[in-house]
Amino acid sequence: MKKKLQIGILDYSDLSRMSGGLSPTTIKEMQALREEIKKAGHVPVVYKVPKCQMYFHGRKAEILYNNKKIKGCDVLIPRVAVTTRIDLEVSLVKQFQMMDIPVVNDYLSISRAKNKLRTLQILCNKNLPVPRTIVVRKFEFIDEAIKQVGGYPVVLKAPFGSYGAGVVIVESRRSLYSALDVIWLSMQTNIILIQEYVAEAYGSDYRIFVVGDKVVAAMKRTAKTGDFRSNLHLGGEASKVDLTDEEKRIAIKSTQAMGLQMAGVDILRSNHGPVIMEVNGNPGFFGLANVTGVNVAKHVVDFAIEYALKARIKNEAKKLAAKKRR
Repeated sequence: MKKKLQIGILDYSDLSRMSGGLSPTTIKEMQALREEIKKAGHVPVVYKVPKCQMYFHGRKAEILYNNKKIKGCDVLIPRVAVTTRIDLEVSLVKQFQMMDIPVVNDYLSISRAKNKLRTLQILCNKNLPVPRTIVVRKFEFIDEAIKQVGGYPVVLKAPFGSYGAGVVIVESRRSLYSALDVIWLSMQTNIILIQEYVAEAYGSDYRIFVVGDKVVAAMKRTAKTGDFRSNLHLGGEASKVDLTDEEKRIAIKSTQAMGLQMAGVDILRSNHGPVIMEVNGNPGFFGLANVTGVNVAKHVVDFAIEYALKARIKNEAKKLAAKKRR
C-alpha cells in the first residue's frame, strides 16, 4: 500500500476577500483541488494565511498555525490571490521553502509574475514576444510614449493587478486624464505601463494553462460589448480553441522563463504573430475547465504528487550521501 502524501494548499482567499479582490470562482477551485487530492488517495491540508505565523528562533525558520508548530507537508500548492503588498504576503511561501517543503510555484517565481514590469524584462531577455510598452512615472512623458507605441487607442496598466483591475483603454487625449485618475488613485502608484492596443485581436485573447512544461488546456476569451477586457468574471465569453504550435511553444517557454511550474499565459494574435500579455503565476482554472471539459485541477494535483515524490527521492539520496561521508 502506497504511503499517503500530505498535500498542502496555501489559501490566500481570506486576504483577497478583505481587499475586495476575491474571484467568485476561488472557493470552487479550492474545493476542486481538495477533491482531486482525495481521489488520488492522498490527504489535503489547507493552510489559511491569516492563521499562519512565521516563527524565527536561533538559526531556524518555522511556521506556527493557530499558535502551534506545524509538521509541514510533502508538497505545497500556494494559491496567492493577492494584488497588494505582494512581496510581504508572498514571504510566507518562502517560509515553507525554508522548511524544505517543495512548493508549486515558489516565492521568487510568484513574485516575478505578480510584477508586470519584471515579467516584461524577463520575457524580453528570453527573446519572447510582448506588445510595445513604455513605462512612465511623470505625466510630461506620456504624450511621447503614446506616439512610440503607435498612438491612440492605447492600454494603460498598473504594474500590479489581476482580474482586469488597473487596466483601462484610452481612445483619445481627452479621456487620458480620467483614465490616469483610475490608476493613480485606485492603485496608489505613479508608475504606468503604456501599451499598444492590438486592434486586430478584436477584443479577444487566449488563455493557455501550462503545468509541468505541458499545455493542458486553452480557451479563447472575448470581451463583452462595450469593454475590451476579456476576463470571464467581467462578463467575457469563452470558447474552445485550437492553438498553433508556435502559441504552445511560446506559452511553455514563457512559463519556464518565469521559473513557474504552473501558469496561465495570456496571448493575443497580432498581425506580426502571437504576443504575450501576461504570465499569471496564480491562474484561475474553473472557467477554463467548464469551457474545455479538461479536469485542470487533476493536472495540477498529479504534477504536485510527482514533484513531491521526486523531492523525496532527492532528499533520501542527500541523506545517504551525508551518511557515507561521516
